[in-house]
Amino acid sequence: MAEVSRDSEAAERGPEGSSPEAVPGDATIPRVKLLDAIVDTFLQKLVADRSYERFTTCYKHFHQLNPEVTQRIYDKFVAQLQTSIREEISEIKEEGNLEAVLNSLDKIIEEGRERGEPAWRPSGIPEKDLCSVMAPYFLKQQDTLCHQVRKQEAKNQELADAVLAGRRQVEELQQQVRALQQTWQQSHSAPLLVPVRLAPPCLC
Repeated sequence: MAEVSRDSEAAERGPEGSSPEAVPGDATIPRVKLLDAIVDTFLQKLVADRSYERFTTCYKHFHQLNPEVTQRIYDKFVAQLQTSIREEISEIKEEGNLEAVLNSLDKIIEEGRERGEPAWRPSGIPEKDLCSVMAPYFLKQQDTLCHQVRKQEAKNQELADAVLAGRRQVEELQQQVRALQQTWQQSHSAPLLVPVRLAPPCLC
């Protein structure tokens, strides 16, 4: 188990014992290629020095009886193991869409460098962080609601003005109707002057 742990640490350090953190993560080294390099380094460590010796210690008696067959078994085992690891990592990259995610991360970092201002980092105070994130959102929502309220109030005022104008028009029509009604009544209530014919005097 100690040997396996040392191999894993060596694989994480990458080629020539350098850690991935020591590799610059700029635009010239995409993280997709960096991931592939780490995988290749890990697979190379599978066949590093003393790897075959550790393998033979597990099958010591068989190795003593037929070392050539043991060597072929070891070579085939390592080849199949490397192929299996590459296939599983490829499946993980496809399922998680890692290539697009890592490329997007590279783009975000590059845009952050061009921006020049420090990116947001949590302060360690949850209440303060929550307010700093949610306050702009709520202020924006407040502005939107105020704009909608003012717009609705303007519409309501227009409707109220239209109702008042309609009422004034109805009142004017009612006044006109009353005036016409009074005129008609006056014209029909006046006495009619009927001419009376006088009989001629009787000459008796």
